[in-house]
Amino acid sequence: MEKPFSWRFTTPLFIGSALNPINSSMIATALVPIATGLGVPIGQTASLVTALYLASAIAQPTAGKLAAVFGARRVFVVGIVLVLLGGVLGGVAPSLAMVLSARVLIGLGTSCAYPSAMMLIQRRAAQTGMEKPPGGVLGGLQIAGMATAALGLPIGGVIVQTIGWRWVFFINVPAALIALAATLIWIPRDPVPQERRNVRGVLSSIDLAGIIGFGLATIALLLFLFSLQNPNWTMLAAAVVLFVALTLSELRAASPFLDVRLLVRNGALTRTYIRFALVGLCVYVVMYGVTQWMEAARGMSALSVGLLLLPMGVISGVIVAPISKRNLVRGPVIVAAVASLIGSIGVAFLTSDTNIAWIIAITVVFGVVLGTASSGNQLALYLEAPPEQLGVASGLLRTFGYIGSIASSAIAGIVFHTEATDSGVRTIGAIMIVVSLIAVAFTVFDRSLRRHAGTTSHA
Repeated sequence: MEKPFSWRFTTPLFIGSALNPINSSMIATALVPIATGLGVPIGQTASLVTALYLASAIAQPTAGKLAAVFGARRVFVVGIVLVLLGGVLGGVAPSLAMVLSARVLIGLGTSCAYPSAMMLIQRRAAQTGMEKPPGGVLGGLQIAGMATAALGLPIGGVIVQTIGWRWVFFINVPAALIALAATLIWIPRDPVPQERRNVRGVLSSIDLAGIIGFGLATIALLLFLFSLQNPNWTMLAAAVVLFVALTLSELRAASPFLDVRLLVRNGALTRTYIRFALVGLCVYVVMYGVTQWMEAARGMSALSVGLLLLPMGVISGVIVAPISKRNLVRGPVIVAAVASLIGSIGVAFLTSDTNIAWIIAITVVFGVVLGTASSGNQLALYLEAPPEQLGVASGLLRTFGYIGSIASSAIAGIVFHTEATDSGVRTIGAIMIVVSLIAVAFTVFDRSLRRHAGTTSHA
């Protein structure tokens, strides 16, 4: 008899979950060739990065809510189809507007994978009488969903330099087709709903008003973060007003998209989000800020810089597996925060004359950070989130990750406003040290983590 979590069940989930982080970072190596190929200013191609982040930050928790209402397999399949369409559209696009549309489709589609996969795994565990799935399953999902982010730059660099920027989009087509076929063949269909619902009942179940409100508030917040180089205070004010209105609305909703009471009542879950964003900010500063300095101050090519990040992806992937198999939470998240602090101190001592071995050592340290933070915080979320809200909760974890990522790019933009210099990278290191110290405080003094020190079960 086949195991409940065989490779047939997990393969499509892992492939689908890997598409978002890889697409997020892979585009960085293609921005200049896209501008050249389409005859547009290089500054305009930055919108391709922004578009996927905005679409993903909103779509991740939304996909979780839709999966809870319509079925996780259905939402997963719809997401893969959107990725397929986005890959084809981006590969043949004759204009920047069409490329931008393709990025939005890819952002929406890839965002469906992770929250849906978490729900499918949870459902399979419940059906087989498990309190939680085997640690290797969540670990594999985390390797696919986070550790692969560091692989996007070298993969994109090789693709762009060998077969052209359009294949940064076309590469999604075979991956999506494989994931789609595997899902349709190997993933069991969603249960048939017990009762039929009319349109009004469905809209109430998904809380359309809450989704729209969350989307508008998140867009305003992320646009403010993108504008930090020249702060758009209007966007910040709009974000505050929209989040306040969203909170008041969700408190009255029958089936809230964003369960405000849960976030207030479940402090452990909220701290998991904050911890993930803080550590993620430091990881992404290395991926996007320090690499920018390496290109400008040390004259390294984009491909060389991408290859330097390979240790980060490899180390994080290697670390996730043993941690996840043992279902560890507190130890890994403490290691992540402390390692982030150590790595940040290393960044603060970088100069143009620094030996390349020092830079590699820093990427290795942040590989440890990425692996321990992603595995520990994912399991903490799985254990703390109510089962019926796991999809939205999983999506929100990714949204907080995007907030950290966007904040990191904003920090790099402010510090390297005119030029990526040695003094600038030291300033970035100092900022990272402060952020890491906050992450250490949110981890070491979090008493709720102590109940997850050993074998744990769903609350």
